[in-house]
Parts: sequence; C-alpha cells; structure tokens
Amino acid sequence: MNNDWKTLTDKMQDGSVLAMSRLITKVENREPGWLNAMQTIYGKIKRTPVIGLTGSPGAGKSTLTNEMTRVLYSMGLSVGIVAIDPSSPFTGGALLGDRLRMTDISTLENVFVRSMATRGAMGGLSVAARDVVKIIDAFGKDIILIETVGVGQDEVEVMRAADLVVVVCVPGQGDGIQAIKAGIMEIADIFVVNKADRDGTDQLAMDLESMQMLIPDKAYKEIPVLKTISTTGKGVKEFVETLFVKLKELRQEKSRQEKRIKEELVELVEKEIERFLINKWDKDGSLEKGVNKIVAGEENPYSIAQDMISSIIK
Repeated sequence: MNNDWKTLTDKMQDGSVLAMSRLITKVENREPGWLNAMQTIYGKIKRTPVIGLTGSPGAGKSTLTNEMTRVLYSMGLSVGIVAIDPSSPFTGGALLGDRLRMTDISTLENVFVRSMATRGAMGGLSVAARDVVKIIDAFGKDIILIETVGVGQDEVEVMRAADLVVVVCVPGQGDGIQAIKAGIMEIADIFVVNKADRDGTDQLAMDLESMQMLIPDKAYKEIPVLKTISTTGKGVKEFVETLFVKLKELRQEKSRQEKRIKEELVELVEKEIERFLINKWDKDGSLEKGVNKIVAGEENPYSIAQDMISSIIK
C-alpha cells in the first residue's frame, strides 16, 4: 500500500471524515492500490450492524431512513448511511436524489451520508457498496443503513450486504401485493407499510402477513409487519425497537453469515478475474481481433469466446 493510501487510512482511523470520504471515492473508483487498502481496512472492522432498506419506487424509503436516523441519533448512536442513487447516463455518477432528501440529518454530528451510483448494478447495489460499508464500519460508526434505489421483484442484492433487510411497502399503488412478489418477498426480515395514513393500509398489512405462509423452500417464520408514517414520525420509534430485537436474533444465525461471506468471496474473485482478462485481451489485441472477425461475419461470438477461454486454460 503506497503512502497516499496509508495516509488516508491513518487519518480516517484518527477520526477524519474528509479522509474517509476520499478513501471511499478511491475505492469506489477502483484506483490502483484499492485491494491493499481494503485488506488493511478489513483488519479494523468491528462488525457494525448493517440494515438494508429496499422496496418499490415511491415507498418513502428516503424519508423513513431520515426518521430512523433521528431516532437512532436520539439514542446516542452514530450512524453511517449509504444512499444508493441511479447512475447518471452521462457521467456514471450518482444523481444525488437521496442526498438532497437527507440534507437535514446529514448536518447532525456523528451522522455520515454517502451517495453512491448503482453503475448499472442489478439490485441497485454496486459491488463497491460492500467495500464502502466496511470503510464506514472501520471508521467506528455504531450502525450503518443502506438505502437502495427502488427495486423490482428479482433485484435482491441488498441481502448480500446487510445483516437485516427491511422491505418498505406502500398502499394504493394499483397492484395490492406489488411489493411481495417472489424475489423481494423472500429477502424481507421486516416489512414496513409506510404512508400508513393512506387507504388500503390495513389490507396491505394483512396481505403481507398471510402471504408469508406461501414462501417456498423456507420454513415458516413470522416476519414482523409494522406501520409507519415517516413524514410525521409515527410508528418509527416502534419500528426501530423491533429492528434491534430482530437484528440480535439474526446475527446469531451462523449459516446466514457464512452464506454472505461465501457470496462476497465468489463475487470478488469473479470481478478480479474479469478485470484481469479484459486488461490482458486489450493489451494483446485478442479482444479487438475477435470483435473484428464477428463484425466481418467470419466468426460467431460463441466460437471466439471458447477460443479465448481455451487460450487462458492452456
């Protein structure tokens, strides 16, 4: 690890928020040396609880995250927030919608808010997001919240980064059980029916409770269903209290932790192999040659891919 990385890591450990922010930017951009930096940081993490909040667009996740943070702050806890925003189609950076909605809490002492772009990642969670969580953990925050961009039923990547996943639903969006379709249903540890002052709240809560018995390939285990009005704060304190009870229960499940670590390890290896191979093929020209043959109609992508793989195996 070069001196620049070491200086940032040391300053972060001394409590510099600026150093932590710069470190996050360098890791997110995968600047040379990021792997060595993360190896150092991993030895300093404290296994800070990580809460993921996901759900359909318009469910009020940002407002709920805002109010949750107020409650946690009032309990004397320091909070780190990773707010995942859609990527700009021009720069690839975060559009910062969540950050703008959290301007009031981001000024609170001991609250750190970081916006990140999805960078096209399925589930609205880029690979670097988990590294950012570890950096915030090593900095010493008491709890970390990940608020994802609005997701669909199959986009469930947040479960790989969080100890506990909160699925935020909202009544009155046409499809009464739009947020409890297969993929998103199966990752929930807590359901929150937000905007509970709307018509249809009780019906949606009942749907969530009854649908739990239909989860396939999983022993029935009651998932709490809570109601909140995040714009007024109603029900948020009770939600946070339930969250801590559930979190304590889940963190004792060793198999869950092992699964998360295994998935992370496989993904890290995949991404580094992909990065290595693309760099290699760019340098030796084999990627460009393959593309040219396909464009010219001389070869098909399947044969070219097999040839490239065979050359690596040899």
